Amino acid sequence: MDALISLMNHPYLTMKLGLDSESKRKVDAVYPISIFFAFGIYLVFQRYQLRHNSPVPFEFTFPEAADPAWESTQLHEPTLESHIDNPEIQAAMSVPDRRYITAYDPSTGLHLGTYLADNEQEIERKIERAAEAQKTWKHTTFQQRRRVIRSLQKWLVDNQEVVARVACRDTGKTLIDAALGEILTTCSKMEWIIKHGEKALRPETRRSNLMMFYKQSQVHYEPLGVVAAIVSWNYPLHNAWSPILAALFSGNAIVLKCSEQVVWSTTWFLGVLARCLSACGHNPNIVQAVFCYPEQADALTQSPLIKHITFIGSETVGRKVAMAATKHLTPVTLELGGKDPAVILPGTNLEQWASTWMRGVYQNMGQNCIGIERLLVHNDQYDDLWEIFSQRVAKMRVGSVMSMQQAGYLATVEGGAMISNRFFSGLEKLIKDANDANAYVIGGEEFKHPYHEHGYYFSPTVVGPVDADMDIAKEELFAPIALLMPYETVEEAIDIANGTKYGLGASVFGPDQDECLKVAKQLDCGMVSINDFAVFYVNQDLPFGGTKASGYGRFAGPEGLRSLTNPKAIIVDRWPSLIQTTIPRVLDYPLRSLKHSWDFSSGLIRFLYGDGWRTSVNGLITAIGAARK
Repeated sequence: MDALISLMNHPYLTMKLGLDSESKRKVDAVYPISIFFAFGIYLVFQRYQLRHNSPVPFEFTFPEAADPAWESTQLHEPTLESHIDNPEIQAAMSVPDRRYITAYDPSTGLHLGTYLADNEQEIERKIERAAEAQKTWKHTTFQQRRRVIRSLQKWLVDNQEVVARVACRDTGKTLIDAALGEILTTCSKMEWIIKHGEKALRPETRRSNLMMFYKQSQVHYEPLGVVAAIVSWNYPLHNAWSPILAALFSGNAIVLKCSEQVVWSTTWFLGVLARCLSACGHNPNIVQAVFCYPEQADALTQSPLIKHITFIGSETVGRKVAMAATKHLTPVTLELGGKDPAVILPGTNLEQWASTWMRGVYQNMGQNCIGIERLLVHNDQYDDLWEIFSQRVAKMRVGSVMSMQQAGYLATVEGGAMISNRFFSGLEKLIKDANDANAYVIGGEEFKHPYHEHGYYFSPTVVGPVDADMDIAKEELFAPIALLMPYETVEEAIDIANGTKYGLGASVFGPDQDECLKVAKQLDCGMVSINDFAVFYVNQDLPFGGTKASGYGRFAGPEGLRSLTNPKAIIVDRWPSLIQTTIPRVLDYPLRSLKHSWDFSSGLIRFLYGDGWRTSVNGLITAIGAARK
């Protein structure tokens, strides 16, 4: 402190520039003192921000199976119930009369674990634990919630390679698909919530009218309590963390039911989240995981404690979830299937966008709800587009990034495995029917991998020309299949694009952006990218969802956060000491005169809402006259 005072009184700091500095030296010290005080305040503020907002470091053990050199029991044609016929992978302590779930790597067939499936009673207890923990969590501040997400984001970025390998091991996808579809999108979600989530949820002032000029109206977005998310297997990290992040930031607890196909990875991903919550000083019970077969899911969807359900999956299952939720009128957001078209307008530079279309069709081997399933191209450019796809698809390599080659390196592959072989026969039949109807086919069948004979692979496929009446043009494929559909006029292309029961996403490509926009506005869907693919999901400020059989409701963006809250309208007096609502005598019970009461009411309505100032003035005179009688 003595040194600081000496510095502040140093002649150089206390000397004022100018000829007559001696006469002003007594007040010159104000400037350095002010600077030092301001700097001190800045340091205190920065320390406060660092203490309350900086990420909290934490560690979590990496699973051994994330190592490509890891070895395990080899399963032949693995299924979720492989443990039934294979004593080698049965649980060490089997519980009688209970079901188990076999987890396996679909790209290699290696056994990952055998998990006890939850029954109805266990699901109920998990919901109750979440409800109890939410009583405390709902009182946390936005600053505390942001810190949890910021800590999680730092951990994710720092450990992205391990996270990607975990996702690859459980789904058979490639590292690049994991980086783009799992990590990039999740970081985008986190960034948006950290920067803009509070703005979407803090109390919002609404406008009033002349009659209520002395009132102030607000909408408060309050947590619902315990919400649920039932999510698909294709992006196990993102599909789990995305609804959890939204639920936690809006003050809710959440019960997550993942697909039975990704129990192994989801267990680890939620373990990371629980460790983060504990490191930040919060009860990890606000997030509960349910692992069960569909037969037990009603314990979640029909629970009176669940106040909202987010479902991501197939149309068939989504309808069952929506019906089950009616028992307690639980609101549901449904993100179901898609048959997304890419409308390629005449004159489009095909070579310019070919890579984008390849990514849109074959990312995650087509197991992508907003993947491009139909490429609509003008007749004049159909042959050129077929040539581009046929050449590129012929060079695509499929395989596993979680298996070391004999030379000791990982193979470079563009496509990974399919989650299972359940739908292979159905896909092959659709392709055969199209071929019988004079469509050419490249690929179109199960791929027997020479090094991974126990993995599930489907050949990257091109089918065309495809007619809108073919079954393959109507049904969601969820597979690495490009359908090339020629058209004559733009109006015909729009009709083809809108010709399915789905309406999730779409894209429009063309040399004139204004023309693309005109087409985009005529498409029956929830989201459209112009001269791009699916970027509406990278921008998490946008609502995500579809129409028709692709579901209803939205997640992501302000709409997604607010859907997890109760929007409570609160109205108060603007100047309570000056003016408050009173009942005029002419309207007070018991009414003295029906005529006077009616004249007052009708005159007031004409004054407030009459057409023209004369009507308003006459109404005011009538109301005043009736009130005086």
